[in-house]
Amino acid sequence: MTQPKKRKENGFGEDHSRKAYKGIRRMLYYKELVPGQKVSCRSVAKKLGMSVTPVIQALKLMEFQGLVGHEANHGYFMTPFSIAEVAEIYEMRQLLEPSLVPAVVEAIDAEGKEILKNTLEAHVSAGKEEMFFQDRLFKNVEFHLALASLSKMETQIRILRQLYNLLFLKYGGNYLPVAFTRSLDGEHQKIYDAVCAKDVSAAQTALGTHIANVKESVLKSAARMSENVDVPEF
Repeated sequence: MTQPKKRKENGFGEDHSRKAYKGIRRMLYYKELVPGQKVSCRSVAKKLGMSVTPVIQALKLMEFQGLVGHEANHGYFMTPFSIAEVAEIYEMRQLLEPSLVPAVVEAIDAEGKEILKNTLEAHVSAGKEEMFFQDRLFKNVEFHLALASLSKMETQIRILRQLYNLLFLKYGGNYLPVAFTRSLDGEHQKIYDAVCAKDVSAAQTALGTHIANVKESVLKSAARMSENVDVPEF
């Protein structure tokens, strides 16, 4: 039996939109698009080597995800830098991540401990020099998502992934001081030890304190950076 062909719109199949989506995410990662910047669909399409149509389709999805904005007759733009949004994201993390701990502790086994240990060690071994800062940030994300994934609470995990998308694709994590990230290893270790000991209370306290510490540092740094935001043209 022959497989049905993928539905196409305006001559472009799903693969083109997916390629555009991944390409724009890479542009966000490398700061080729920054908060407040107008997005030229034609320029993005030219850079990605494709038509404008799949780029627009990808931007529509990113609008739904909160990564870009859109105004009639004005097109797409990167939503402006917002300290309030950053604070809200961390407040959501403070509510969500500790709430998953009981399920993590109940479900964790030898394999789960090994997965969590590997992400912990990856963060520790990530380069601590400023040139490796972005890699260290993503190793941090991997630790938190690995911990959350052990809960098997798929809906909450999807929400958490979206929060991290906003933090590290939209804002890039540049507001987190390099020196501060070096204190995260010890905090991660406390979380790991408590989870492996199946101590729900200690794990929730360690995780909640960790997120609160990061939030405080982030908001102070973000407040300083927001005073000197330079929005380039695209």
